[in-house]
Amino acid sequence: MRTLWSRSHKEARADAEAGRAITMPTQSALPPLQQVIKRLVLALLVLAVTVLIVYLDRAGYNDNSDGSVNLLDAAYYATVTLSTTGYGDITPVSATARLTNIFVITPLRVLFLIILVGTTLEVLTERTRQQVRIHRWRSRMRDHVVVIGYGTKGRHAVETLIGQGISRDRIVVVDAQRKVAEQASDDGLVAVTGDATRSETLLKAEVQRATRVIIAPQRDETATLITLTARQRNRHATIVAAVREDENVPLLKQSGADTVVTSSSSAGRLLGTFMASPTVARTLEDLMTLGSGMDIIERPVTEDEVGRTPRECTDLVVAVVRDKKVMDYTEGWRSELRRGDRVITVSRPVAV
Repeated sequence: MRTLWSRSHKEARADAEAGRAITMPTQSALPPLQQVIKRLVLALLVLAVTVLIVYLDRAGYNDNSDGSVNLLDAAYYATVTLSTTGYGDITPVSATARLTNIFVITPLRVLFLIILVGTTLEVLTERTRQQVRIHRWRSRMRDHVVVIGYGTKGRHAVETLIGQGISRDRIVVVDAQRKVAEQASDDGLVAVTGDATRSETLLKAEVQRATRVIIAPQRDETATLITLTARQRNRHATIVAAVREDENVPLLKQSGADTVVTSSSSAGRLLGTFMASPTVARTLEDLMTLGSGMDIIERPVTEDEVGRTPRECTDLVVAVVRDKKVMDYTEGWRSELRRGDRVITVSRPVAV
């Protein structure tokens, strides 16, 4: 309720505009036929209650045809009263019957009409609910990951993030195509439809509050523009961008990317490795595919590992991160691990 009443006009307009671009994950809902049956049952229940009330107080009603009210007359009166204002052939004459019509029958008539026009009200309610969800999401979203481009690279990046323990509600997808955004929504992600080179699109994804941004569009020039825009809106986030050609790597780094991955050269190196040593190539592919066998991960040092050397850890440690400095296999091998260190290890996923 606070979300409904405390929003300013500016926030309400912003949420309405964002609602055209932001696609929230779908929530479970009843199929259309079940919704119709549910409304029909509710309408019949209201009708039955009204018939019972009128029949129990039948002495307070007058039927112009025979002067008495039976069960059929009560059903007839309830039907015409709930659907219209009545025809006047059966009327309440006692004070009790009239009070009952004022305080009971009239609210039941309103409820009956609400059920009949439930489809229209449901549409209005769904729009309000959607705006409330978007407003709540935008106000609470902090330290999340923005993935720009939900093609092959973007989808695999999201799968890897989820495999590393990042929940779906901490990932926001931005894509220019509505169908792609809907696919991301079907996958349980919040999606923003729009041109990521424009600041307003990234602001809808709350990029200014994100801690990490993954940029994976189809074209290198688009990646450069998106990187410039994202860095302008967020000076502290870690930005990782993917490009096709090596010659565009310096341009992306000058634009603000912290890390640039070249897809074509990486694929070429993997192809060459396969030719030179298929076993090594399969091992590398295994390490890069999270959950398939061996995984290379970064994790904090446990209390049991503090004071030990990397060689004494259960997992195979390939590097130690200390004070934002990476000590590789040769440098950090004999150094004792400290609290606050992070280790890059090769391990097998634990079956749940």
